[in-house]
Amino acid sequence: MNLANAWYSSGMTIDACTANPPARALFSPLTIRGTTLPLRAGVSPMCMYAATDGYVSDFHLAHLGRFALGGAGLVIVEATAIEPRGRISHHDLGLWDDSHVEGMMRIAGFLETHGSVPGIQLGHAGRRASVREPWHAGAPLDATDAQAGTPPWQTVGPSALPAGPDWPVPHELSESEIAESIDQWAAAAQRAATAGFRFIELHGAHGYLLHSFLSPISNTRTDSYGGDAQRRMRYPLEVIRAIREAVPENVILSYRVSSVDGVLEGGLGIEDIVEFSRHAAAAGVDVIDTSSGGISTDRSSDTRVRRGFAFHADFAREIKANTDAIVACVGFIVDPEQASRMIEDEEADIVLLGREMLDNPNWVHHARRSLASDEFDHWDQRFGSALGPRLSSLQRLAESGETPLTRFEAYSGA
Repeated sequence: MNLANAWYSSGMTIDACTANPPARALFSPLTIRGTTLPLRAGVSPMCMYAATDGYVSDFHLAHLGRFALGGAGLVIVEATAIEPRGRISHHDLGLWDDSHVEGMMRIAGFLETHGSVPGIQLGHAGRRASVREPWHAGAPLDATDAQAGTPPWQTVGPSALPAGPDWPVPHELSESEIAESIDQWAAAAQRAATAGFRFIELHGAHGYLLHSFLSPISNTRTDSYGGDAQRRMRYPLEVIRAIREAVPENVILSYRVSSVDGVLEGGLGIEDIVEFSRHAAAAGVDVIDTSSGGISTDRSSDTRVRRGFAFHADFAREIKANTDAIVACVGFIVDPEQASRMIEDEEADIVLLGREMLDNPNWVHHARRSLASDEFDHWDQRFGSALGPRLSSLQRLAESGETPLTRFEAYSGA
């Protein structure tokens, strides 16, 4: 790595910009239902816990807008609750009321204006709702929180089984309540489409409501919504069909799965999720977004997938090879070459980055410089016109042997 590269905050090699490599798959467009993602790298939904009563704020516009300015092909708004009980915490976003649409419209409009497909993840936390923020350990809310003005609320689930030791027992949803819930999903999706989102993802992973109906760990019902795999699939598939009917034909529908439950015995495995993904695609899902774990907070039987680079890629490859769905993959995707190889080697069709984008919102622009050598052509011209001369100066100084510390070395006589 030369000195100029060391000074440049992206960590991408300046030398790579002098070559003319062939086009890489990461930057190829992908058209789904008439909507074209300009490239295959997007921003995964990440909860920020910054909302009040479900409403977006200027924080959300700035937070999400920087990813569009950074070149992401798809930006997915964080998990957004379909009803107040479905929030993870008091500070989650919501789309359970028409009054939420105006603020969301501002977000979607900004993303689209600046070149990203606007996406949103709809969710219901189910029995894993009513908790504190992650920086407070994500523990269930209790009387102490109530005294502080953030009281707990009654959680719900397919069965009256807590998510883990010391977690509250959820209310078991009746069949009439399930029907009402399906209507809430559809209404929230309609609001999302009205707000201008062209990519809607259902959060069916991490132990939340949809996932908890699917898994035998959390669903022990004996009616038509529990029992064998087909009946446990019923609720999420009915949600998918209701949303597909409620939104315009050109809206892309995605579904995030936990590829494995991550428990020692009795949980779902990848073969179960492949089968569910086939049914989900037949019901109207276009994209399967691959994650894992979360069905239980009990770590005594924890077999979650351990973090490594692209640690969900094997699951994504399995789903892609055995279904007709387009497949997205998340999980420690950090490097442009790594991301493009995942597309080229048919592990996934889309790569979604979360924390990496938080660390470097311009990741896509830097990836283009690293892999496609197009300098600053894809940056907003207001940025690119300034960064081009900066790069020339960095290269000139590197060639001269001068470093940012040269003047200090001169003072010390080094």
